[in-house]
Amino acid sequence: MIDRMVAGELPAKPHVAFRSPGGALRFEECLTRRGFDGEFSILYHEGPPMTDERIGPCEPGRFDLKPAREAPRQPLRRRLLMGGRASEGFTPVLFNDDAAISLFRLPGAAASDDGFCNGDGDELFFLFEGAGTLETPFGDLPVTAGDYVCVPRGVVRRFRISSPFEGILFELRGGLHVPKEFRNPVGQLRMDAPYTHRDFVRPEFRGPRPGPKRIVVKKGDAYVERFPAASPFDVVGWDGTVWPFAFPILSYQPRTGLVHLPPTIHSTFAGRGALICSFVPRVTDTHPDAIPCPYPHTSVDCDEVLYYVRGNFTSRRGVGPRAVSLHPAGVPHGPHPGAYEGSIGSRSTDELAVMVDTFRPLSLTPEALALEDPSYHDSWRG
Repeated sequence: MIDRMVAGELPAKPHVAFRSPGGALRFEECLTRRGFDGEFSILYHEGPPMTDERIGPCEPGRFDLKPAREAPRQPLRRRLLMGGRASEGFTPVLFNDDAAISLFRLPGAAASDDGFCNGDGDELFFLFEGAGTLETPFGDLPVTAGDYVCVPRGVVRRFRISSPFEGILFELRGGLHVPKEFRNPVGQLRMDAPYTHRDFVRPEFRGPRPGPKRIVVKKGDAYVERFPAASPFDVVGWDGTVWPFAFPILSYQPRTGLVHLPPTIHSTFAGRGALICSFVPRVTDTHPDAIPCPYPHTSVDCDEVLYYVRGNFTSRRGVGPRAVSLHPAGVPHGPHPGAYEGSIGSRSTDELAVMVDTFRPLSLTPEALALEDPSYHDSWRG
C-alpha cells in the first residue's frame, strides 16, 4: 500500500513451478485486495498455507482484540474518556460500520506463541509507549513509542513485547490507504506529500522459521482457532505492495499558513468513511493577527475523535495524555473559554495527538461509558 517490495527467493514469473534445492514444490500464496482488482502480494511457502490440522470456534483470549458491542443509546453531547484508566488488554470504546476504535494495554506477559489474524479489517495501531517486534510472514518489524503500526487484513501477526505496549487501535473495515492527493500519476508519493517513501519502516525478512502453532482468527466479530499444518512463517520470498509497516508520527511533515488551516492539512491515512490525522509540533500561523487556536466549528458530516499524546493542548483544559475526546456531529465544538483569545500571538505548538474523523455516527460501548468524565460537556460554561 506504500510501494512494491521484494524479499528473499522468487521464481522468474508468478504462478510457475518453484522448487526447493531438494526438488520439493513450493506453495504460492496470493494476498489480494478488492478481489483480484486491487493491490496484492505473493508469498512463497515451503508448506501448504491452506491446510489445517483442525479448526473450530473459540473465545478471544485476555489479550486478543475484543468485538465492540453497543451500549444503551446515550444523549448527544461532547464526551471525554479517561484512557489511562483502561484495563489491560483491548478495550473497545467507539465503533460504526467502517471503523472500530479500541484502547490497548499489553504487558510483556501478553506476548504469546499464538498468532492472531483479523479477517474484519486492516489494523492501525498507534503506540503511545512501549517497544517490541511485530512478527508476520513478511518478516520482523521493530516498533516503538510514537509509531503507527499497520497490519493488513488477513495477515497473521504475533507481537514480541520488550517494553509494555499502550495506545489506540483503529480497525478499518473498509481498508487503509494513503490519501490519493499524496500520490503522483504513477503512484509515487509526491514531493509535497507530508511524508516520503523513506519514512516508512519496513519488515526485515528472516526467511523460513517456526511460526505460531495456533492462530486465533476474528471474522464477523466471531472467533475460530486454526492449527495450521505448516508454519505460516515458512516463507522463502515474497513481493508486492501489501505488507505491514510502521510510520513514526514525528516523521510527519506539518504545514502552516497565513491563517489557521482546516484539520484536513493533518491528513495521514484514509479508510472507507474515516480519515486519520496527525497533530505534531509545528510553527503556527504567520499573519500578525492570526488566531492559532482552532476556531469553533460545527461539522455536520462527521464525528471527531482525538487521542491526546503529549504537549500543551491549547484548545482544551483538563485534558492530558491518554485521554480520548468525542465531538459528535450535531453539537458545535471548539476551544475552551479563554483559549481562543489566549492563543493570539503564539508562534508554535508542541502538541502531539492522533485524530480520526468518521463520516458515519459512532456508537459508544459499555467500556467507554465506564471511562467517561461526565463533567466534560459542561466544561465550556467557563
